[in-house]
Amino acid sequence: MSEDNNIQNLEEKRRERVKNFTLNIHDEDFHDEPAETQKNEPEELNSYSGEDVKEQMAKNSKQALKKKKKIDKKISKAKNKRNRRVFRVIWIVSVVIVGAMAGMFLVAGIDDMLAINRTEEKNIRIEIPANPTLDTVAAVLEKNNIIDDKNYFKLFAKFTKADDDFTQGTYDIKTNLDYEAIINFLLSSGNRTDTVEVTIPEGRNVLEIAKLLKEKGALDDEGKFLDLCNSNKFDDEYSFLKDINNADDRYYKLEGYLYPDTYTFYKNEDAENVIYRFLNNYDSRLTEKQDVSGYDKVTTIEEMLKKNRSDYTLDQVMIVASIIQSEAADTDDMYYISSIIYNRLNASEDMGVQYLGLDSTKFYPYRTQADVPEDVRDTFESSYDTYTLEGLPAGEICNPGMNAIIAALNPKDTDYYFFCHDKDGNAYYASTIYEHNENLANIE
Repeated sequence: MSEDNNIQNLEEKRRERVKNFTLNIHDEDFHDEPAETQKNEPEELNSYSGEDVKEQMAKNSKQALKKKKKIDKKISKAKNKRNRRVFRVIWIVSVVIVGAMAGMFLVAGIDDMLAINRTEEKNIRIEIPANPTLDTVAAVLEKNNIIDDKNYFKLFAKFTKADDDFTQGTYDIKTNLDYEAIINFLLSSGNRTDTVEVTIPEGRNVLEIAKLLKEKGALDDEGKFLDLCNSNKFDDEYSFLKDINNADDRYYKLEGYLYPDTYTFYKNEDAENVIYRFLNNYDSRLTEKQDVSGYDKVTTIEEMLKKNRSDYTLDQVMIVASIIQSEAADTDDMYYISSIIYNRLNASEDMGVQYLGLDSTKFYPYRTQADVPEDVRDTFESSYDTYTLEGLPAGEICNPGMNAIIAALNPKDTDYYFFCHDKDGNAYYASTIYEHNENLANIE
C-alpha cells in the first residue's frame, strides 16, 4: 500500500469518528460538574490531534519507503540475474564462433604450411622483383599457387626471421613444398635461373667493365659499381687493397684488381656482389700454382714477386702489368716492354728517360680523347699522363691478365729504352733516341 493511501484512510477514520460524536449535557450536570472536570477535553478527541497524525504518517511513510526499496532491490536483483544469464549466453556463443573461426584458420594454415593439400608436384617459374619485400614475395607465391594463404605464410616468415632476406631473381620452384622448404629455396642464390655469362677481356678498365656488365644485364646499378670501385669498402677483406697508400691520388682504387675472366652473374646483380666475384678471383690467382717459363717447378705470383721484384710492391708490379697489357702487341712483346719500363725507371737522370712517355696513360681513365666527356674534352688533363709525370702513374690504367702480370714480374734482360709498333702490330725496340727515331721513320 502506498503512503498516500495510508494517509487518506486515517483522515477518513477521523472524520467518521467526529461525525458520530455527540455531546449530551444535562442542565444539572452542567451546574453540578466541578470546574476541574469542565476543563478536561474528551480523551478520544485528543487521540486524533495533529501531532499524532504526523507521527503516524511519518512512521507509515518510512515503512512504505522501506518496503518499496526492498521490492525495488528484488526487481533489480532479478534483472541483474537475467542480464548475467544473457551475457553468459552471448559470451559463450561469441567464444564458440571465434574459436571455430580461429580453429578453421589454424587448421587451414597448418595444412598450407605443411603442404598437405598440395600433393601435385610440378615446376613453376616465378619472378621475384627487385628489392622484394615479404608482401611482394608472398603475393607472387600465392598468385602462382605455390601457397594458398599469403597471410599465414607472412606470419611464418616473420616468426622464422626470414622476412628481410629475400632477393630478386627467377626461380623454378616445385608446387608441393612446405613453407620451410619454400623459404630455404628462395634464400639460396644457387637456385636462381636468371643467369648471364660475361667475358671480361684483358686490358679493360673500370669504366669499360661497368658499361659491359650493364649492357649484358649483369649489373643493376652502374653508378654504384663505379663508386664502390673507388672506395675502401673491401680493404679489411683483401690485404692487397689495404696495402695501397695513395688511394686519394687514384681515379679508381680497384682498377687493376678486377681480374679479367669469364664470369656467370645473376641478372641485375647487386654491384657489391659483382665486385666480390672479381676480387675473390684475383685473390685466388695470387696463390695459384702454375708453370712459368724459366722456373724449375710450379710457382705463384706471390713467390715470383718475392724472388724477382723484391724492391717493388705488388701494387707497383700491377701498375707495370697494366701498362704492359695496354701497350704490348702480343705475349712475347710483353716481356720486352716490361724490360723497357724497368730500364727507364732505374735509369740515371742524365739519360733523359725519366718520363715513360706512354700513350696509354695520356687520357686515363678514358681510353682515348674521343672517350672523354664532351664538356671537358678539350681541357681534360689526366693526372696519370706519363708524358708530364715522372715515374709510374698513381695507379693501374686497366685490369691486366695473367700473361701481363707474369711479364711484369719477369722482364727480358735488355738495354732497350724505347719501343714502337707499326700498323700491323710488329714491334721495334731501341737503346737510344736516335735508333728510336729511325724506327719511327721506317714504320711511317
